[in-house]
Formats: sequence, structure tokens, C-alpha cells
Amino acid sequence: MTKTLFITGASSGIGAATAKAAAASGWNVGLFARSKEKLDALAKEIGDQAVALPGDATSYDEQKAAMDALADKFGQIDAVFANAGRGTSQAGTENGDPDDWKNMVDLNVMGALYTAHAAMPYLRKTTGQYVVTGSAAGRRHIKGSIYGATKFFIHGFAGNLADEMAEWGGRCMVVSPGMVNTAFFDEAKPDKLQPDDVASAVMHALNAPAHAAIREIHLMPVG
Repeated sequence: MTKTLFITGASSGIGAATAKAAAASGWNVGLFARSKEKLDALAKEIGDQAVALPGDATSYDEQKAAMDALADKFGQIDAVFANAGRGTSQAGTENGDPDDWKNMVDLNVMGALYTAHAAMPYLRKTTGQYVVTGSAAGRRHIKGSIYGATKFFIHGFAGNLADEMAEWGGRCMVVSPGMVNTAFFDEAKPDKLQPDDVASAVMHALNAPAHAAIREIHLMPVG
């Protein structure tokens, strides 16, 4: 049976690139993000293997409903990719905006937790895999970075969840890229990592044999 992957933050950047890579590798894909127009266009580009599932990753109910719809369409869910995330408008702690922090934490932290919790019943059935987008910013300290702190949480959570899922044969992987040329930045970064580079890392973990649990892939632009 064809495997099925659920992706949050699927409308652009790493999420969209991973959706295309997964479909090319034979997977069905559920595309979850807020932008219905972008999801519909991506689903049309991919074809019958994709289904657009508009929703907000900060809503547990919307993520769960989307997974239920995906499982109804394709019969099962074999993996989820908690990729939705954002940065802050003002850097640092002293000069930061606490309201903006809360919105970021809701997405970067709670959104990834919601993906994990809603997915577990499905992943148990398929001995599946949870993948989450960390960051180089979650592996080293950056002056005043609240965004980086959310990624420290993600790296810690991914390791803890990997041990929890291992009890029933499930796998968990955090992909931690350095700077990626995505809409996350105001100007293009052509000399940095490309979304396809991160998508390839995700697919390496998803397509690894069942006995091999790839816990983290850390990739950086050369130089």
C-alpha cells in the first residue's frame, strides 16, 4: 500500500519542496497550511497523490480534522512532518515584543506538539514516523534569540519523543538546517541552502529501512 505523509507549513519553502519530493518518491501527501490558494495550486501541480487540507497549525482541532480527512482519503498515515514555524519581527529579549513571542511559541512549539499528539494513533497503526523542523539556531546560542529558544525546545522534544516512540517501533527525526533560501527572509539567499536540500534530508529519513532510526540530520550551507 502506498505510504502517506502529512505536512504542516506545506504551502511554500521546505514544506512544499518536501511534498514534491515525497510524491516523486511514491508517497501520498496531505498538504496543511493556512493559504488555501497556495495549497490548491500545489495539489494540482502534484496530482492525484496530493490533497489540500487548509487549516491553522495553532489549532489542535484543525490539525486533527485534517489528519482524519487524509486518513479517510488514503486509508492510513505513515508519517507526519511538523514543519510550520515562524520567526519574530523584533530581535532580542529586551527589545522584543511579548505578544509576538506568544504567537510564535503557539506555532513553533504548540503547533509541533499538536501534530505529534494528533498523529500518534495513526502512527502506531503503521509503525510510523514523526519528523519536525528544528534549526541550527536550536543547536547553538544566538544572542537574545527567542526564536532560537523555541528550536531548542524542538530539539529536546524530538529526542524525548524518539525514545517514547521507540517502545513500539516508531521513529522520530529532527532536521536542523542552517540558513535556507525561503520566504522566511526578506531578501533572497541564493548562496544558502535551498528548500530541496532540506526535503532530501527528510526523505532520507522517511525512506530509511525500518531498523534504522535517523534521529537528526543537521545540514549547513558550505562556508
